[in-house]
Amino acid sequence: MVRIPAPSFSESARAAWFLERFHDLGLTTIHLDKEGNALAELASVRPSSNTRCILLSAHLDTVFPAGTLCEPRQFDNSPRIYAPGICDNAAGLTALLGIAAALRYAHITPPIPILFAANVGEEGEGDLRGMRYLFEQGSYRNRIAAALALEGGGTNTTVTRALGSTRLSITVNGPGGHSWADAGAPNPILILSRILTAIAEIDLSTEPLTTLNAGHISGGTSINSIPESATVLLDLRSTDPGYLRAAEADIRKICDDFLPALPPQRSTSPATNITIRNIGNRPAAALPDDSPLLESLRAVDRHLTLRTEQRLGSTDANIPLSLGIPAMAIGTGGSGGGIHTLQEWYDPTGRETALRRILLTLLDITHAIAEDQVI
Repeated sequence: MVRIPAPSFSESARAAWFLERFHDLGLTTIHLDKEGNALAELASVRPSSNTRCILLSAHLDTVFPAGTLCEPRQFDNSPRIYAPGICDNAAGLTALLGIAAALRYAHITPPIPILFAANVGEEGEGDLRGMRYLFEQGSYRNRIAAALALEGGGTNTTVTRALGSTRLSITVNGPGGHSWADAGAPNPILILSRILTAIAEIDLSTEPLTTLNAGHISGGTSINSIPESATVLLDLRSTDPGYLRAAEADIRKICDDFLPALPPQRSTSPATNITIRNIGNRPAAALPDDSPLLESLRAVDRHLTLRTEQRLGSTDANIPLSLGIPAMAIGTGGSGGGIHTLQEWYDPTGRETALRRILLTLLDITHAIAEDQVI
């Protein structure tokens, strides 16, 4: 599966592969939704189109662009497998199929349907679009009572606090020109550099921690050309949406104030302008400490003699948590490293405990929902 490229917005080939696997496993209601999520159900004792269900998901997409070589590699007798996306999120996707296979092999019919989703758009500018569609527009939007997102390796971990983020694109446009003949014309790269210097001086909160990262800069065509444009991509993160809004407002004010402050000879051209686009928003939220979903996981961890490690992160669970729907992202066992690099690796050794953990939590919460317990 990891050989099938799946950059964000180009997950269709991998999604089609998952539909075939869902058919092989004998699941029902197998289809692609309008956003491209590959979906299937394990039917309940009394199937109904209105019955509440639980979502078990793993994201299809990777951070790597089209053309990235995805061939997995192993060296000597090491159990490590190297490939872009092998841990994030091939580990989660294989766990999704493993759980479905275990349930079918054991002939388990759950008290409510289990919705399996290999979803699109978790990474980067995908901006959780697969989950947004499922919970806001899809046919299951009013039926999902709880959600488990399978994410990477690890056995003890679970993400119960959703880290919020705002992503901005800032572009400076100018008339461009020749470096000598048009010397003195507004230079978008230099203007953008000065804007970034001012942005770097923004006083960000440390409690709650709020961060700002300039992750990508582009612009210009040659060393002897005044560029016509320059763009930077910014990533803001915080557990508090209010601090995200405040930081974004500071950035917008810096940009709004910048052009009028330029010397007259550098601000006369009508072609010079600064545009800001919001290219991503991930809501901050948290699973209550007394949530029965978390209590179920803790009970399973006691049974398996594991110590529950709650973490903060930005995952597919952000969307349901922000809507008040109990959710968490959970590790799928084994270990990994080099995440989001071409040296990414995954070692599946010992992942069985993590898969049992997921399976027992999933089954326990289906019964809680079926019994109309408030979760």
